[in-house]
Amino acid sequence: MTQTETAAPLVSPQWVAQQLGSPDLAILDASWHLPTANRDPREEFMQGHIPGAVFFDIDAISDPASGLPHMLPDAVSFAKAMGALGVNENMNIVVYDSLGLFSAPRAWWTLQTFGARNVLVLDGGLPAWRAAGLPIETGPGEPEPAMFNGQFNGAAVASLNDVATALASGSAQVADARSPERFAGAVPEPRPGLPSGHMPGARNLPMGKLIAAGRLKPSAEVLAAFQEAGLDPDAPIITSCGSGVTAAVINLALACAGKPAPRLYDGSWTQWASQPGAPVEPSPEG
Repeated sequence: MTQTETAAPLVSPQWVAQQLGSPDLAILDASWHLPTANRDPREEFMQGHIPGAVFFDIDAISDPASGLPHMLPDAVSFAKAMGALGVNENMNIVVYDSLGLFSAPRAWWTLQTFGARNVLVLDGGLPAWRAAGLPIETGPGEPEPAMFNGQFNGAAVASLNDVATALASGSAQVADARSPERFAGAVPEPRPGLPSGHMPGARNLPMGKLIAAGRLKPSAEVLAAFQEAGLDPDAPIITSCGSGVTAAVINLALACAGKPAPRLYDGSWTQWASQPGAPVEPSPEG
């Protein structure tokens, strides 16, 4: 199964369509929406998805004891969830979402972090699939149980302390994928009670600067966006966002541009801004 037509790890709808029915292919719908969207991605999956796909629930496949949204689960829990979805670590795994390119990169990053060897992202997601006139299936997925035996890569994940240290020492850049308005503290956060603003020293690289019409921009434009944001793509980077989902768009963009893999701050702004006395710019009191 040779990947073609798009920059690794992206694949086109036509490529995925040619692989349908392959025993070593797993297709995961990783659609997810912000709390303010009032959308149910699982119900939308039932109403229409790529044939053979199963639903990867970002909220459910997480650490229930964390208190933070969709934090990574432990390796045993993740392996159990993947086995129930019919996924093993050696399969060719294609992830997509219903918005084009929004939450699928989070699933891509998560699967890689837990040791999946070949994870691909459908360029343009379900909208591109539909636009190509390709078949749609309804109802629940029907996976055959599998065994997932991946190796967790803790080096892919940044903690609160890692981020604080990086910001204080300059040992790594922090790239925030939220909108300029949220980064600047000009609009409320989607989660009630969470302060607006950003971590002092973080740089804003809105995911919208990397995506056009639900597809990742060409690498030259992606790298220009990094330069505009004051980020060096060849130096260490920690990615962040509101709750660790769209931060992975930056990770994907760097992978497609052939740059070093950054770490992803799983807790992101939700964790940072929830800490008593956490430094926030602009100051909430200001």
